[in-house]
This record gives sequence, structure tokens and C-alpha cells, in this order.
Amino acid sequence: MRNPTTIQFDESVARAAMTMCRDEVGSCIVLKDNIPVGIVTEEDINCKVVAKDKRPGTVRVNQVMSTPLITIKSDKTVRDAAQMMIKNKVRRLPVVNEQDNVIGMVTVRDIMTVSTEINELMYDLIEINRTEEIEGGICSRCGLMSDDLRRLDTTLLCPSCREEDLLQ
Repeated sequence: MRNPTTIQFDESVARAAMTMCRDEVGSCIVLKDNIPVGIVTEEDINCKVVAKDKRPGTVRVNQVMSTPLITIKSDKTVRDAAQMMIKNKVRRLPVVNEQDNVIGMVTVRDIMTVSTEINELMYDLIEINRTEEIEGGICSRCGLMSDDLRRLDTTLLCPSCREEDLLQ
């Protein structure tokens, strides 16, 4: 979650674009009297201003912003955020506190980063908790099928190869 970039309701699209460039973000939360009322994104600017050959300095953000503003409370989980984004087909989700003040922004990239990290942790936990006995498979050393493989470090060994290790 990152701090949101905001812009006032009556500012120009040119000012929104400059603000987004300065903060290196793809959107601005639009505020009217310090209350979040919408969001203006790069896509809004491209499709509603540039593609229609309008002058960004003369168009106001309130004319091109996306509304209503879909938000999520700060006490919700990453899963809740992902489900809300999918349901509402949005890529950015402002996070609000109990007073409905915007305190952050969750993006699809944030969700993907967290998901990847969770997957890596789960893999590590599975590896740590994996039992030493493996029912069946191919011995890593001799390449023969066995119904009694056992893990030795990262190698799966059949009874014959395990016995050879003990003799050495």
C-alpha cells in the first residue's frame, strides 16, 4: 500500500498529469472539499482527453474522472482487496480509514507482489514439513522405479542406493 496522490476537483488534467509524473504514479484521487469523490487515471487522460484531441490545460479532472470511487477499509485483508478489484474491474483501490479519509492505495501490482511472496513462503513451508518417505517414484541416483523412496538432502533414493550410501 502506498500513499495516494491527490488532486483537487477543479484542477486541470494537465496539472493531474504533471502531479502523476512527479509522484511516478498512474492515478490521482480527486478531492472535493477534502472528500474523495473520484479517481483520474492515465487511461482516463489518454482516452477522454488525448484521444479526443482536447487540450489538457482546459479540461478539468472532474470532467474525466472515474466515479463512483470504489474504496476499501483499512481493516480488510489482501484477499478482500483482490476480490473487490475483480468484482468492480478496477486496478487501483484507495484504502480509507474509519472517517473515510484516503490513507493509501492498493494496486494490482501490489497484489501480485504479495501473492508471489506468499506462494514462495508456502513452497518453503511445504518443503520443511515434507515427510522423509515418498511412496513411489524414480530413484535420483539409479533411475529405477521404487515404491520405497526416501529423501536424503535433496535426493530421492531407493533402498539399494540408500544401502550403498551406508556401506561407503
